[in-house]
Amino acid sequence: MVDPIADLEARIGYVFRDKSLIERALTHGSYAEGRKTIPTYERLEFLGDRVLGLMTAEALFKSFDKADEGALAPRLNSMVRKETCADVAREVDLGAALRIGRSEEKGGGRNKTSILGDACEALMAAIYLDGGRPAVQAFYDHHWGARIEALKAKPSDGKSALQEWAARAGHGVPRYQLTQRSGPDHRPVFTVQVTVTPLAPAVGEGGSKQAAERAAAEELLKREGQHV
Repeated sequence: MVDPIADLEARIGYVFRDKSLIERALTHGSYAEGRKTIPTYERLEFLGDRVLGLMTAEALFKSFDKADEGALAPRLNSMVRKETCADVAREVDLGAALRIGRSEEKGGGRNKTSILGDACEALMAAIYLDGGRPAVQAFYDHHWGARIEALKAKPSDGKSALQEWAARAGHGVPRYQLTQRSGPDHRPVFTVQVTVTPLAPAVGEGGSKQAAERAAAEELLKREGQHV
C-alpha cells in the first residue's frame, strides 16, 4: 500500500520522528471541513514563514556583503514569495501528499500555487520543530541555495528591478493596482496596472496577482529600454 508520507520523506531526504508534525503540515483547511479536532497547517505556516525569512535574510547577508538594506530587501522578497515556495513544493511533489477536501480536490487544489506555497512553509516549520535548525537548514540549502546563487547573476525579478531602477532614476515608488480578474476559479487570469510617477502606466497579466504584477513591471521596464 502506498504511504504518501513515507514517499514524501524519501523525496525531501528527512524522516520525521514525530509523524503528527508532518501530518499537520500536509492538512489543508478543506480537509477538516468543520471538524475542529483535525489540526490544519495554518499555525505551522505562520512559523515556517518566519523560519524561511530568517534563513533567507542570513543567506543574503552573507552572499551580498556589500549590498545595503535597499538592495537586500527585494532579493529577500523574491526568495520568500508564495510562488517560490510553491516551486519548491512542486520540486518535491508535495501536492501528492496533501490532505485536502473533495471540493478542493476537484478544483485542482493539489497544484494551486497558494496552497502549495503555504504547505511548503508549514513543512519547513515541521522539519524545524522535529529536527531543529540543522535539519531545516539542510532542506533550505538544497532547495534555495542555487536560487540564492542565481541572484548574483540576475539580481532581481521584474518588480525588484523596477523598484531599483525607479529609485536610481529619481522616479516615484511603483504602485500596483488589480484592474481585472477573469477566467474560471481553477485557472484565473489577473490583470494589474503599475504606475511610476511621472511615467505612463503599464499593464501585465498572470495566473496570480503577483505574477501579473511582475509582468506589468517587466512591461514598463521594457518600454523604458531597461533589461530585466
